[in-house]
Amino acid sequence: MALMRITSPHAHGPMSTSKVMLNVLLATIPGIVVLTHFFGFGTIVNILWGSVVALACEALALKLRRRPLGFYLKDYSALVTATLLCVALPPYSPWWLIAVGIASAILLAKHLYGGLGYNPFNPAMVGYVVLLISFPIQMTAWAPPRGVGELPGLMQALQACFTPAAFDGATMATPLDLLKQNNSLLVKDLWRQSPQFGRWAGIGWEWANLAFLAGGAWLLYRRIFTWHAPLAMLAGLALMAALFNDGGSSASGGSPLFHLLSGATMFGAFFIVTDPVTSAVSVRGRLIYGAMIGILVYIIRVRGNYPDAVAFAVLIMNFAAPFIDYYTQPRTYGHQRGEGEK
Repeated sequence: MALMRITSPHAHGPMSTSKVMLNVLLATIPGIVVLTHFFGFGTIVNILWGSVVALACEALALKLRRRPLGFYLKDYSALVTATLLCVALPPYSPWWLIAVGIASAILLAKHLYGGLGYNPFNPAMVGYVVLLISFPIQMTAWAPPRGVGELPGLMQALQACFTPAAFDGATMATPLDLLKQNNSLLVKDLWRQSPQFGRWAGIGWEWANLAFLAGGAWLLYRRIFTWHAPLAMLAGLALMAALFNDGGSSASGGSPLFHLLSGATMFGAFFIVTDPVTSAVSVRGRLIYGAMIGILVYIIRVRGNYPDAVAFAVLIMNFAAPFIDYYTQPRTYGHQRGEGEK
């Protein structure tokens, strides 16, 4: 008699891989709408072109691996990777930049390790880091938000993507960039002199973060993931910002509210950190995993060479996830704790 190689208990639910991925795609809509409102159609063009490239790369990899195309293409995982990466890219990115990032995410970070479920690193963040290290100028070319500069139209967004040499668009530093580079002005003076600073964390950025928070709350309501990792990340980031906030001097790293509502904080907390394949799986492990990402995000933002650090922090903790799980394993179901076990 053949014995089943399983551990107990197992819970079965109605959520298949395709349904989970579809819910994630739907949850990104509020954030995409806000980004489009403040930065124009660039993000939508990024996502549409990135999705085409992602499906092509997925089909090519499946063909080379002799896997059924229809079964794997219908799980929406390639579209989720494309959407998450393209949301993180600056609007009006050139087509070749998007293609390189998507190919790195799908071919190198996903299929090189055996496909969905076997990848040790978050594919979207691998693609983002490859681009950030290889093409730093293009990756920091953010358009001015609504209210600071004139937004390009849809045709200009298409031109920026497919004929970038003919597109002459204005770019400016993000609030995280400005705060990091500041070494002479008080924070309140920097806020007053820089038009892209909003009420809390930058025009457009604060509302985009709140929109991704709303999408993440909906995913929590749908029980796509648990609250442990995202809330631990936000708590770790806020705690570090509170501990080292000096009240607004020229060397200030920023307030907790600034860090929570700027950059890719909420997007990272609810759409990247919660990746079930590359994160820790135990309850205590998720808390440690999320908290360490929040701490690393603050350290890299304030002391590192890059203003936003979600991708680097996530990839570093992807390395540590198996180690965390090994030391945070729950006791075996149905067994009592040993005398020496805490």
